[in-house]
Amino acid sequence: MSIQVRCINKSDRQNPHERIKNIGGTNADGGRWKLSEDAAIAGMKSGQYDFYTEVNNVRARVIIAIHLGREYLKTERDGLSPDNLLALPECP
Repeated sequence: MSIQVRCINKSDRQNPHERIKNIGGTNADGGRWKLSEDAAIAGMKSGQYDFYTEVNNVRARVIIAIHLGREYLKTERDGLSPDNLLALPECP
């Protein structure tokens, strides 16, 4: 199941290099959901989740990347700057 990510939380919102703490979105019934980055990564690895973003009608798949031995979330190359995952608004 493909799930759209509509918001994120970062520990330092203004720092473009700060890690994402949570991703979130809206369920079909209008309710909100939010997962920690670690839970999202675990769900992606198990095949439970397949996330994407859509910004300015550009859809990009969320993938797991590794930097300095640590896994994190980002989108596939989407041609946008900054990465459209990082450009999403803050989750409530």
